[in-house]
Amino acid sequence: MQPEPRATYRLQLQPGFGFDQAAKLIGYLVDLGISHMYLSPCLQSAKDSTHGYDVVDPSHVNFQLGDADSHQRLCEELQKAGLGLMLDIVPNHMAIEGKQNPWWWDVLENGFSSAFATYFDVDWEASEKRWCNKILLPVLGDHYGRVLENGEIKLLRQEGSFIILYQDHSFPVDPSSLAELINNAAKTSGSEQLAFLAESYTHLPKATTTTRQEVERRHRDKTVLASMLAKLCNEEPETNQAINREIERINNDPDALDAFIDHQNYRLAFWRTASRDLGYRRFFDIKDLVGLRCEDIDVFNATHALPIAWYSKGWVQGLRVDHPDGLRNPSEYFIRLQNACTGAWVVAEKILKPGERLPLDWNIAGTTGYDFVNLITELFIDPQGEQALTQTYQDITGENIPFCTRVASSKRLVLKGLFGSELNRLATLFVEVCEKHRRHRDYTRSELYEALCEVAVNFPVYRTYVSSNKGEVSKEDEKYVNEAIQGALAEKPDLDPELFNFLKEILLLKVEGQLENELAMRFQQLTGPAMAKGFEDTVLYRYNRLIALNDVGMEPSIFGITLKQFHDTCQEQSQRPYSLLATTTHDTKRSEDVRARLSLLSEIPEQWDTAVKRWFKLNENCLQEGVPDRNLEYFIYQTLVGAWPINKERLEEYIEKAMREAKEHTSWTQPHQDYENGVKQFISAVLQNESFLSELKRFVDVLEKPGRVIGLAQTLIKLTAPGIPDIFQGSELWNMTLVDPDNRRKVDFELRQNLLSELKNLSVEQVLAKMDSGLPKLWLIKKVLHFRKENPDLFNAKGTYKPLWAKGKNADHVVSYMRGDSAVVITPRLVLQLNDEWGDTSLDLPTGSWHSVLTGDKFQGGIVTLQELLQHFPVALLQKV
Repeated sequence: MQPEPRATYRLQLQPGFGFDQAAKLIGYLVDLGISHMYLSPCLQSAKDSTHGYDVVDPSHVNFQLGDADSHQRLCEELQKAGLGLMLDIVPNHMAIEGKQNPWWWDVLENGFSSAFATYFDVDWEASEKRWCNKILLPVLGDHYGRVLENGEIKLLRQEGSFIILYQDHSFPVDPSSLAELINNAAKTSGSEQLAFLAESYTHLPKATTTTRQEVERRHRDKTVLASMLAKLCNEEPETNQAINREIERINNDPDALDAFIDHQNYRLAFWRTASRDLGYRRFFDIKDLVGLRCEDIDVFNATHALPIAWYSKGWVQGLRVDHPDGLRNPSEYFIRLQNACTGAWVVAEKILKPGERLPLDWNIAGTTGYDFVNLITELFIDPQGEQALTQTYQDITGENIPFCTRVASSKRLVLKGLFGSELNRLATLFVEVCEKHRRHRDYTRSELYEALCEVAVNFPVYRTYVSSNKGEVSKEDEKYVNEAIQGALAEKPDLDPELFNFLKEILLLKVEGQLENELAMRFQQLTGPAMAKGFEDTVLYRYNRLIALNDVGMEPSIFGITLKQFHDTCQEQSQRPYSLLATTTHDTKRSEDVRARLSLLSEIPEQWDTAVKRWFKLNENCLQEGVPDRNLEYFIYQTLVGAWPINKERLEEYIEKAMREAKEHTSWTQPHQDYENGVKQFISAVLQNESFLSELKRFVDVLEKPGRVIGLAQTLIKLTAPGIPDIFQGSELWNMTLVDPDNRRKVDFELRQNLLSELKNLSVEQVLAKMDSGLPKLWLIKKVLHFRKENPDLFNAKGTYKPLWAKGKNADHVVSYMRGDSAVVITPRLVLQLNDEWGDTSLDLPTGSWHSVLTGDKFQGGIVTLQELLQHFPVALLQKV
């Protein structure tokens, strides 16, 4: 019997923390009140992966986390303890780490004749004519010819097989390219057996063959030939030496080695070519992650075999689907997944823009909770502080660029840079489409490229979900396409409006044709990565007005929400009671507690303005030739306030990532070492400036207590709002971590287990006295989750949500609502302004007797002041008795 979802606890598995370590936490999670352990991907990933999203072999459990037996033990122990398991799965892409990925290795070795040639989203005809039917591999540190002539590429033999080696990269050799090498060695050695093998290699079916009979013969014969060659070399030293001499000759002759490499099914190239000529779809801009064609039933079955088997055994109850927007048709994928795992609890990592709703035809429980990250953060932002904080930001940086302009320029930057190859592939397809239509055949490739780029830049959401198979276009998708087209028209008045109209008709499936449908479907797989990299990983590191608002799923231009907006959203969310509610994830740019503290700046914009401008002056001597710029310096000060105390190593690592993501002075592809070193020197100097540190500590001291109150408030709301609360590892105590890899640091679970044990004998007052340790947060989570366990119908599909409105001077500082007819949740908001003084603020409790689940206080229905309701603990959960 599957456990009712109540709360998930996310564990980041990695080498050193695998299945056995996770199993040791089962008792702790049960005691805490968790219903489902939630694991990061655990199929075989690249060596030393700390996240698991770089899967190289989905047919095996990740040996770096433990063997199949340890995985089975974990699953069985979870079952015995009554805990469910939610598993993170990665259907969109795989890592192409040399021989670690047997499927990709086979494709490189055998080309079209590989059994896996159609598994990957490769456009075999994307390259120039000479490179047709070759996969571009942009791995070289310099131009191919220079690397080759420098002797950095080598041909090596391993028994009966050969590889091409470049630094730590290895590539297979197409067996049908070996005939000349073997024949030359046969001539010098006089070996008739080697001559026979050379002739056999000559007759080996080529990699371009696709007929079943020839493919089968190729795979049979190449295996036999490799075995025979290995045996011959072991038995005949002269033959072995002859082959080695021929390999040495080729390696010493750039022309010969070039000719040999030219016969392979791939093209080795300078890494920079990935931005323009790459012939396969990547995961975002990561060239080592290749897109999968999961729309193919064979690919789906091969990549999902283990999770499906685990679900059928009852080992897995929930599935978290990573990046469904990368799939060609997410709706069809989810239908297929639910058919394979009937009744599974499925959630998807879908980022919703403001006003966007989860597609109705997705057969899933909901999202992984980034929409809730946005909602809960905005709830604790004071809209009254927007104008002052905007002015401070403009005063400091001197910039007054509209936010929408920043977004457009950043998306344009990544589309033409990071996603240039994808855009080029689309432009090539668009050219072919236009050549079929006489009204449009005279558009130049440049015009078509620009039109595609601008429509993608102006796309208001991550993507549309039109289905060429069904010919379906939703009203929402039509709306988004129209918005994008209108934005592109305004941005590019020099382009023919009829071209944009033609593109709109294609994207809305109003122009019939296979190529036209293909363009519409592929375009959808471009706009998502463009939004993710242009918005999430560029704008959110560039626009630093208040970085509490700069996180995945958030919109920094929206500065706070009203209580009504919050309640309306929660009531709507009650339609998806099994959607996850997250506050910190493995991808958030800062933890919930860092955001909570930073949100307080919206309440004290004048004090912040005075403090931060003084810090600029105090640290003027730490600058070296204007490095860092004022925007980054402002980002650093906010980071220090949010994450303090933080050591130099953590701060430097985080700021380096932030700089490179912003792509203004340095980037991942073109790191500017002098600038980065200057920033590191600035950080080091700032952290040694005692005058500054003294002021920083005093400022943070003012925020620490109210920040923790917000931390408790957002935790209680997450635990009781419509949905299933998700707790990221370690976040049950104060967690001041930043973006990965900072949030993947080792969690002290022994400390947490000990603290949880202590709770049994502590009063509320004693719990609060241990505020610095984070004990009140741990205590709150345990209390509420066990309350949920005892009262499931208040929170599942039967549970209703009803706002309660406070009255009095500080009514706007009260978040209160009912779950069902017997639970009331009460938390404060905008707590700095309150200064612990509720005055006449009160709440009209429904008729009946109520007791506090947290403190045991008793109340009668009717008017009760907030001072009474929250006198013993900063937040309240009341139950009708």
